[in-house]
Amino acid sequence: MTNRRPNIVMILTDDHAAHAISAYGSVVNATPRIDEIASLGRRFDNCFATNSLCSPSRASILTGTYSHVNGVTTLVTPIDASQPTFVSQLKAAGYRTAMVGKWHMGDGEGHNPQHFDYWDVLIEQGEYHDPALLSAAGLRTVPGYTTDVLTDLALEWVESLDGDDPWCVLIYHKAPHRPWVPHPRHAHLFTEPIPVPGTFDDDYATRTSSARRAAMRIAEHLNAEDLKVDPPPGLDYEAEALWKYQRFMQDYLRCVQAVDENVGRVTDFLRDRGDFADTLLMYASDQGFFLGDHGWFDKRFMYEESLRMPLVLSYPRRLPPGEPFTGIVTNVDWAQTILDVAGVASHPRMQGRTFWPDLLGTPQQPSATGMYYRYWEHDDIFHKAPAHYGYRTERYKLIYFYNDGLGQPGTGAFTYPGEWELYDLAVDPRELRNVYHDPAYVSIRDDLARRMWQEQARLLDKPHPSQAKPVGL
Repeated sequence: MTNRRPNIVMILTDDHAAHAISAYGSVVNATPRIDEIASLGRRFDNCFATNSLCSPSRASILTGTYSHVNGVTTLVTPIDASQPTFVSQLKAAGYRTAMVGKWHMGDGEGHNPQHFDYWDVLIEQGEYHDPALLSAAGLRTVPGYTTDVLTDLALEWVESLDGDDPWCVLIYHKAPHRPWVPHPRHAHLFTEPIPVPGTFDDDYATRTSSARRAAMRIAEHLNAEDLKVDPPPGLDYEAEALWKYQRFMQDYLRCVQAVDENVGRVTDFLRDRGDFADTLLMYASDQGFFLGDHGWFDKRFMYEESLRMPLVLSYPRRLPPGEPFTGIVTNVDWAQTILDVAGVASHPRMQGRTFWPDLLGTPQQPSATGMYYRYWEHDDIFHKAPAHYGYRTERYKLIYFYNDGLGQPGTGAFTYPGEWELYDLAVDPRELRNVYHDPAYVSIRDDLARRMWQEQARLLDKPHPSQAKPVGL
């Protein structure tokens, strides 16, 4: 044991589905360097986004709060960067801090990164090649492939540090976000047929109309920039859909390949410096992603492929390798957990719970029995996903599509009637059968509605006016 405070490295990607990581059982690719972190530390099997969208998830990770508290509800609601974050707490405690890569929470006065000694960020989504990067010195273009460039800049900053004070660096990649532009060095990969998910032909038979309105189908909504080449002539609808899936997945997985290589670069760098054992190293994505599951790409929904975030971490000095952690955690919990590992007090405004004692086998709080989710960006111009909130336990998931943008920036003008879905994940893990109206589940759905209402009250979120107060409350 040592009293040395850990260095902290968080590598965050955008839209990297857990089922495209071999540590999570991927059948479409291998990610040995991400897997290495899991094997030397822990894999989290039930880590969930509280709002499965890039900007809101990043704000929740940083601030340890839900979207309605930190103010980043949609892609076009910029952050007030002065609010307390785990980084501000670390900096006040003597950490050197840096942010490199995809910020995506607005730019300009009040929205640029704060509480960082060094920051160098992409503008909005950023580019895959020769990225434009904004720093305190201004805007410049850096030649190279962005996934490589961001790693270079982060490691150069660490190398520049003098003294023994601990440091924290956030390496936030653009990849593998749409439009999935891989490095030419990976053009030879994934040329063989990629397995098609079993739910690719989901007919949405028991889903609500709310879910059916989403414009995220691989068969219909991938555009020319996404595909980069036209489909072969003469394909029927089903054959063309499968061709588009293969084309999309080739580039997506090639982008992931570059990410995995650069994760390895960071791990090797830490080892070469003698810092690996004393570093909390985290790899995660800001949310999940549909990879043809239910015929979709993108995220936004509370369904499992979108909701589930991959998270692996290691800290060899304090945490021995162990079995995957199966307790429910969310992105709101990360801030307090990082601060707990560093021995730094969290801010009273933070709404999560630290899961560090659970990993050490010394839990100090009851385990989470459920998690609350809310997607705000209703009926946006590109994806048409409906506004909804819900509550997930180990076995069940209740979703209420309230279908109202509530005047939030980035939402559509139309509203639709409210609709409910309920899934029993034990008997229907692929979420193909909505049992909300099944008489056998009445008591379960009523109990979940009460629990969700109570969780909304605890978190100071407001139920939509169309939702009646649950029976028994």
